[in-house]
Amino acid sequence: MKLDAILVLDFGGQYCNLIARRIREHKVYSEIVPCDITPKEIEELNKRMNVKGLILSGGPWSVYEKDTPKFDLNILNMEIPILGLCYGHQLIAHISNGKVEPGSKKEYGIAHVTIDKPVGVLKGLSLKEKVWMSHGDTVYEMPEDYEMLAFTESCPIAAYRHKKKQIYGLQWHPEVVHTENGMKMLSKFIFDVCMCQPNWKPESLIDKAIQEIKVTVGNGTAIIGLSGGIDSSVATYLATKALGEQLLAIYVDHGFMRFGEAEFVKSTFKAHGVDVSIISAQERFQKKLEGIIDPEEKRKIIGKEFIRVFEEAAKEIDAEYLIQGTIYPDRIESGFRKHSDTIKTHHNVGGLPANIEFKAIIEPLRDLYKDEVREVAKILGLPDELVHRQPFPGPGLAVRIIGEVTKEKTELLRKADKIVTDEIEQKGFRDQLWQYFAVLTETKSTGVKGDSRAYGYTIAVRIVESKEAMTAGFARIPYEVLEKISTRTTNELPQVTRVVYDITHKPPATIEWE
Repeated sequence: MKLDAILVLDFGGQYCNLIARRIREHKVYSEIVPCDITPKEIEELNKRMNVKGLILSGGPWSVYEKDTPKFDLNILNMEIPILGLCYGHQLIAHISNGKVEPGSKKEYGIAHVTIDKPVGVLKGLSLKEKVWMSHGDTVYEMPEDYEMLAFTESCPIAAYRHKKKQIYGLQWHPEVVHTENGMKMLSKFIFDVCMCQPNWKPESLIDKAIQEIKVTVGNGTAIIGLSGGIDSSVATYLATKALGEQLLAIYVDHGFMRFGEAEFVKSTFKAHGVDVSIISAQERFQKKLEGIIDPEEKRKIIGKEFIRVFEEAAKEIDAEYLIQGTIYPDRIESGFRKHSDTIKTHHNVGGLPANIEFKAIIEPLRDLYKDEVREVAKILGLPDELVHRQPFPGPGLAVRIIGEVTKEKTELLRKADKIVTDEIEQKGFRDQLWQYFAVLTETKSTGVKGDSRAYGYTIAVRIVESKEAMTAGFARIPYEVLEKISTRTTNELPQVTRVVYDITHKPPATIEWE
């Protein structure tokens, strides 16, 4: 049976894959395709799926920029419903001879839209809706045969539709959790406009990943980089199912891991039948980072060194393949797509060196978000302590130390991070939060300890709530918990004189500081 499907045309927007993921949450299959896909190529895809709708993603562009990405105009004449979001919304209007210009006031963040005509994707919504905007250009005049559906104070045409065809445009992002009824809007498009059936199940991701690993490795041997985080853990379990004794799991201790991490990984996986080889490389990584203060350079150095360690380990057992737990946010923030921007290079994506000795690097989770990985983990029957582990960056504490990384700073931050973790988890907040950790800033400040002047480091505490890590909100932790973290940090760590709490959402910030 062919699956009903929605195609997402990729214009390089940071939320492109999030759109596809939101569709899958409705149990409808979705696939991301190049923005310049042709009607003929869509017809080819129809041979293996029922393409019931198209969504044009956002993107970091103006429709008037040179070489700005476009789509095939003939798509508008196909008998397939279309929904343009943000840049996609502007592009449809522009190509159809509407008027798009830089907005008199840019909109970034929460906006309140007035629904003038609650039809189609807006059917059943209130007169006023809270939505998430992120745009500089604005549609000021409708193309012929289109009508305005909604507006904001500074955006006169925030939503529109074609009077005869099933073509819609929304200036805001319904896929982002900050749009209160975003899922309802997408549901209206998926089911009411496109008439899809919810006939896709996430279990198919498991079979697909296992089969991919089997086919790629064949009769060969592979190693997998295991960090103990949920992504690499799930990838390890999938790879073990696919390869059995053809796989060696390797944990590289680069010296920037959480307190007691190596022991946790070894014991946890041994208890579940996976033997882990631990490589101690603390001195090696520390030496490579001497004098380095730029976060992008840190990430690339660590990414390169990881590969070199893996290559050396692979030679000892004649392994030709490397498996990684790379997930979609790692790739999108590293700017891997043609039209996307680089936010920060992840060590296992943009941080990889150009010359790699492996036949192939296999990334079975590359199209998944963190919460989808957790869902796969539950289906696989992974232990609870792995399923609910908070994310931890591959470069570890090295990118939570602002400026140069030293042994002294690393040990200081490791202790501060454990204090944050202990207090949050002891108070029972673990399952409600996405991430909680400490950052060692470059700022030093004056304090008073034992009636004497002290001059020491400032620790920043970052605690966020999120569903998929592409957006996040700072957590409103009770003051008494924050106070306990602050008191313990300044009392137990003599080098620290000040603790601050980060109350910035993502966007505009990222979750990690570097």
